[in-house]
Amino acid sequence: MRHFDLVIIGTGSGNSIPAEAMAGWQIAILEKGTFGGTCLNVGCIPTKMFVHTADQAAAPANAKKLGVDAHTDTVHWPEIRDRIFNRIDPIAEGGRNWRANENANVTVYEGTATFVDANTIDTGTGETITADRIVIAAGSRPSIPDIADLDTTGFHTSDTIMRLDELPESLVIVGSGFIASEFAHVFSSFGVKVTVIARSNLLLRHEDLEIAERFTDIAKQKWDVRLQRKTTRAEKTATGVRLHLEGPNGEETVEAQQLLIATGRQPNTDLLQVQKAGLDTHPDGRLKVDANQRTSQPHILALGDISSDYQLKHVANHEAKVVQHNLLHPDDQIESDHRFVPAAVFSNPQIASVGLTEEQAKAQGIRYVTASQAYASIAYGWAMEDTTGFAKLIADPATGRLLGAHIIGPQASTVIQPLIQAMSFGLDAKSMARGQYWIHPAMPELVENALLNLPLD
Repeated sequence: MRHFDLVIIGTGSGNSIPAEAMAGWQIAILEKGTFGGTCLNVGCIPTKMFVHTADQAAAPANAKKLGVDAHTDTVHWPEIRDRIFNRIDPIAEGGRNWRANENANVTVYEGTATFVDANTIDTGTGETITADRIVIAAGSRPSIPDIADLDTTGFHTSDTIMRLDELPESLVIVGSGFIASEFAHVFSSFGVKVTVIARSNLLLRHEDLEIAERFTDIAKQKWDVRLQRKTTRAEKTATGVRLHLEGPNGEETVEAQQLLIATGRQPNTDLLQVQKAGLDTHPDGRLKVDANQRTSQPHILALGDISSDYQLKHVANHEAKVVQHNLLHPDDQIESDHRFVPAAVFSNPQIASVGLTEEQAKAQGIRYVTASQAYASIAYGWAMEDTTGFAKLIADPATGRLLGAHIIGPQASTVIQPLIQAMSFGLDAKSMARGQYWIHPAMPELVENALLNLPLD
């Protein structure tokens, strides 16, 4: 049985851990799927490449209000799809080849790994190995809801929907979170009739309430949004799929050519059989880790979706750096910093957020003040004729420190960055607003004016 100094399970952010300082270590890297993990292959990178293309396809619809007659003639789905994956697939294969064939101290095993005990792993290739240290970075997979006869319909998840052979005429999406909202934007912009089925009374219900309400109102104008619906049964038809729903007005059905299940993701701890290693998990299956990313077995560390509260690549990358440091410096451990984790939804409009929502601040009994600023109130907002976007800030009235920031509107994921910086480095709202130049007329004036409007003590 072969023994390793370090075993890494998962090749997303975990693949960045082997460092030059580990050149003398014998390292095994285990991967059950495509090299590079979720973000590269089926997550944030290809989806945002589709989103950017969708933004271009949707742009002519907004041109009329600017005095420009424009239209989208044809969407060439195979060309769009192939442009994206002809870029991504070679990166995944190149990464696998580099680790497997060009790293003398690294051995790659391609199979579904399972724990035998806290130091022993069945690689899924017919070989069992042992290790002194183990890093679990095995990510998550789409969660499939319990819907009767769903397995007979040939449904898609975010793992498969982007590689469709042809663009469907209609698509029904079960889910109301960021994955559902982004794909609804992509396919509707390409001319697909989109229906979104949500169990809750809002889309993106985990965002600040005002943001979620605004987004849902806008979505209803573009897509067939069915709120407060429970999907009870799926049925394959001659032309696609039929879903049977229960809602406020009783039973109903909806039909489409393709079905996308986008109801969240689940950690891959069950596939690894982590209980055999004596690892503690949260009720939702995530591994329990401390601030140093150590599991209940100190020689086993974990990062990313399999252990984190945040299913975000930038969080996994941060945690990977912490894990790498702590492996190399066991007597000088550092902690992950999850104080101000930003997130974005790349739908239309974009949404970006960091820190507390107003509802969370209220529930925690925190004293706070808020201020909102509309895109329509700044000069660049006039240029875009944006009438729905706004920024909302939440702050401590005594110190002026920001507690949360939420933006819905054009380029929200970029506009929010100075607010993330202010929170991370402890800059108060007044100093931030008045202590620097703000380019005029540019979108960051949205942030400047919102800061100035905070009713601080």
